[in-house]
Amino acid sequence: MEGRPAVQGRPSRDGEGPLPAGKDAASAGTGARRGRGRASAGRNGNIPAFAMVAPESAGRRPGRVRPRSRARPRAPRSAHTPPSTPRRTVTGQPEHTAAETGAEPRRGDRFVIPLLLSSAFVVILNETIMSVALPVLNRDLGIPVSTGQWLTSAFMLVMAVVIPVTGFLLQRFHVRQVFIAAMTLFSAGTLICFLAPGFAVLLLGRIVQAGGTAIMMPLLMTTVLNMVPADRRGRTMGNISIVMSVAPAVGPTLSGFILSVLDWRWMFGIVLPIAVLSLIIGTAFIRNVTEPRPAAVDVLSVVVSAFAFGGLVYGFSGLGGEGGGTAAVPPWAAIAVGAVALVLFIARQLRLQRDDRALLDLRVFRSGAFSLSIVLVAVSFMSLFGAIILLPVYIQNVLERDPLVTGLVVLPGGLVMGLIAPVVGRLFDRYGPRPLVSPGAALVALVLWGMTLLGPGTPLAYLVALHMLLSLGLGFMFTPLLTGALGSLRPELYSHGSAVVGTVQQLAAAAGTAMFVAVMSAVAAGRIGAGAGEIAAQAGGIHVAFQLGAVIGTLAFAATLFVRRAPEQRPAPEGEEQPA
Repeated sequence: MEGRPAVQGRPSRDGEGPLPAGKDAASAGTGARRGRGRASAGRNGNIPAFAMVAPESAGRRPGRVRPRSRARPRAPRSAHTPPSTPRRTVTGQPEHTAAETGAEPRRGDRFVIPLLLSSAFVVILNETIMSVALPVLNRDLGIPVSTGQWLTSAFMLVMAVVIPVTGFLLQRFHVRQVFIAAMTLFSAGTLICFLAPGFAVLLLGRIVQAGGTAIMMPLLMTTVLNMVPADRRGRTMGNISIVMSVAPAVGPTLSGFILSVLDWRWMFGIVLPIAVLSLIIGTAFIRNVTEPRPAAVDVLSVVVSAFAFGGLVYGFSGLGGEGGGTAAVPPWAAIAVGAVALVLFIARQLRLQRDDRALLDLRVFRSGAFSLSIVLVAVSFMSLFGAIILLPVYIQNVLERDPLVTGLVVLPGGLVMGLIAPVVGRLFDRYGPRPLVSPGAALVALVLWGMTLLGPGTPLAYLVALHMLLSLGLGFMFTPLLTGALGSLRPELYSHGSAVVGTVQQLAAAAGTAMFVAVMSAVAAGRIGAGAGEIAAQAGGIHVAFQLGAVIGTLAFAATLFVRRAPEQRPAPEGEEQPA
C-alpha cells in the first residue's frame, strides 16, 4: 500500500527505537494520527523522549509538529526516576528523604541530631547513676535490699512497657513534639526524685523519669535513619555508641563522687539543670524533620504489651531479688503471665500489620540480618548489665572498697568504648559488620572467662584491665550490630525497628541482671549453708555467674560468623506488600 512506507519513519512499537534518518522524510507527511501513535509509544515506555521529538521536526509545518497536550510524549518512569510529588510511606514520611538521596541536611536540621545526642546522654547517665548508690540508699532509707532494687527494676519495667508504644508515637507526632514530651517527663521525674522525702516518692520519681527515657533512644535512632545517608550511618551510629558507653561509665563514677561528699538527693539535683537546659534548647532549635500521619492506637495491644513485657521484666527482676520468694506476685508466675501475654501480643500484631495498624510491626523480623543482629545485641546487653551489676557487688562486698573506688574502676572501660566508637563507625562504613563483630565477640568471651578467676585477693589493676577489654569487645559489636540491623529495614519500618531494639535491650538487661544475680545468690547461699564465710561465699557465687556468662559469650561468638552486610532497602512501591 502507498501509506505503508510513511509509517516506517515513526518509532517502532516493539521498543526498537526510530528507523534510520534516511527514512525519516517518508514520515514527513503523516498526520496527527501518527503523532498520536508516537506519543502512545512514549507512554508505553518503549523509547526515550528525545528519540520521539527529533523525527517530528523533519519536514513538518510548525502547527503540526506538536501533538495535542493529552498525548504529549513523556519519558517512562523507571526505578531510578523519582515521581514529581513524593508518595507517602507507611509511616506518613516522604518517600525520598535526605537519607535516601544523600543530600545535605538544611542548616536548621543540622542541630537536630547533636541536640538529641546530648539529651540522650543525660537520660542514659541517669539510668546508670543508681548502680553504686543502692547500698547507700538502702541504709539511709532503712529498706531491705530487695525493696531498694525496685528503684532500678521499676525503672526498667516502665521502659519495657513504654518502648513498644514509641513506634506508634513516632508515626503519629512530629519529632519536636515527641522530644518535648520525653524531656518534660524526664525533667519532672528528676525534680520529684530530688525533693523526695522517702522511698515511695523516690520510686514515683524514677517511674516518671523512665517514661521520658524510654522515648529518647528510639527517637534518636529513628531520626538518624531518616536524616543520614546509608554510607555515613556508621559514623553517626558511632556517636550514638559514645553516648551509650560513656554515659554508663560516667554515671557510677559521678554517683560515687557525689555520695562521698554530698547527700544522695544531689545525684538528681546535679542532673536536673542539665535536663532542663536540654529541654529549653531543644524546644528552641529542633525542627520537624519527619511527616506524621493520622493513626489510631490499638488500646488492646497496649494493654497486652504491658502484661507481656512488664510481666517478663518484673519476673526477671524478682528472680534477682532477695525477697523474690515472698513477693506479692511470685517471679515465676509473672514470667508465665508475661510469656502468655507475649504470644497474644504477637498474634494481635500479625493480624493488625496486614492493614498497617500494628502497635509494633513485626515485619522487621522478616529481615534475616535484623533478626540475627537483635539476638546478638540481646546477648551483648546481658553480658554488659551482668557485669555492671556484679562488679560493684564484688568490689564493695568482696574487696570491701567504697562506692567512689567502684566508679573509678569502671570508668576507664566506658571511656575506651567511647573513644573507639567513631573509629568503629568509619570501619563499618568501609568494611561492613563481620570483620568487626566477630573479633569483638571473641574478646568478650575471653574476658568473661577471665572474670571467672576473680577472688577475694584479686588486685584492682587486673579488674580494671578486664573491664577495659570487655568494653573494647562490646564497642566493636554495638555499632555494627545496631547499624546493620536497622539499616536492613525499609524506611517505613525504621520507627518499629527502633522500638524493637529498645524493647529487646530492656528485656535483655533485666534477664541478664536476673540471671547473674540469681546464680550468684543461689551459689552464695549454698556455700554459707555449708559453713563458708560470707565473703568467700559471695566470691564463689560471682565465679559461677561469670562462668555461665562465658558460656553464653562463646555461643554468641559462633553466631557472629553468620553476620553479613545487608543491602540498602528502599520504600516499597505504593500498593505492594513489602518484605521488610
